[in-house]
This record gives sequence, C-alpha cells and structure tokens, in this order.
Amino acid sequence: MKYPIIAYGDPVLRKKATAIEPDEYPHIKELVENMFETMYAARGVGLAAPQVGMSMRLFVIDATPFDDEEPELKDFKKAFINATILEESGEEWGFNEGCLSIPDIREDVYRKPVVRMSYYDENWKHHEETFKGMAARVIQHEYDHIEGKLFTDKLSPLRKRLIEKKLNDISKGMVDVEYRMKFPNVKKGR
Repeated sequence: MKYPIIAYGDPVLRKKATAIEPDEYPHIKELVENMFETMYAARGVGLAAPQVGMSMRLFVIDATPFDDEEPELKDFKKAFINATILEESGEEWGFNEGCLSIPDIREDVYRKPVVRMSYYDENWKHHEETFKGMAARVIQHEYDHIEGKLFTDKLSPLRKRLIEKKLNDISKGMVDVEYRMKFPNVKKGR
C-alpha cells in the first residue's frame, strides 16, 4: 500500500518520534514493505515514518542508485527501527540533497562521512554497524526525520530566507509532484 507523503509544514515532521516495541507493531514487516513501496513510487532513496504521518522511530533506505559511484551499495536496502547514532566522524562533505516532503528544493548539505549506528531490523534483530559515504549520508538524512529535523535546518540563514516562499508554497500544496502528498495548509473546499 502506498501512503501519501506528508509535506513540509506539517507538525509531525517537527516532532521527535517515539521508540516502538515489538508487541506494539506485530505487522512491522508489512509496514516496512509499504514504506518501501511508497518510497519507490516517489523515486526516493529513503523514507522515515514521520513522512507518512507516523511519529515512530522507523525509516527505510535503498542506496542502490548510488552503486555506480560506490559499488558496495549494490542492493543496499535496509530498515532501521529505534535507531541511535553512536558516533559521527570524519571531515564534513557537501552534497546536493532533496527530500520527498520538500519537493522541488535541493540544497548543498554538509554531513560527516562516517556514522556508527545501533538499530533493529524488521525482524527485531539488533545491529551495531558503521556506514560510510552515501549510505552514511542517506542514513543521517532519514535519522534527522525521526529527530524532528529537516535538511533545510542545516542551511545558512540567508539560504533559508531565499527558499522561504517555496517552502510556504509547498505547505499550501502549490507544487507539482508525481506522487500522492498530504499538505498541511491547503484550504478546504478548493
């Protein structure tokens, strides 16, 4: 099942998501598959639960599109439940990021190239792993979502002011997208 993607401006995107327990979500595998289906339909490489209106510490990524630059990312598809960043290291590097909740806006964002994570997969198996390069970047971007942060928060005050109108337009549904979205500030009856 494909969920609508929650657009910029919705409070769920600014809320720190809560941890989940196995007995709360006996159908977690189905939820994970639905999130992957939603992400692929929107041509994304990552999707966090808050982006589909669920304030829980869950995100999915598929970094396979970056395997031409980083061959180790071939078939790099993972779900992260109750993830925690244990350490970020290395010299920050910039990359032009976008977000399914903020369509048509891309900006250079600086992140550390190495991240060590503690998380559970969809089978509730615990992992502690280190990720590098594009995998680390996608993970950090999605992790920000479960912390109530957006990539636009990492921009300079000047860049934020320059895109403010576009952001407001997105929240009002004044953007052309090829996937289903839910806009927080659309006037009813339009």
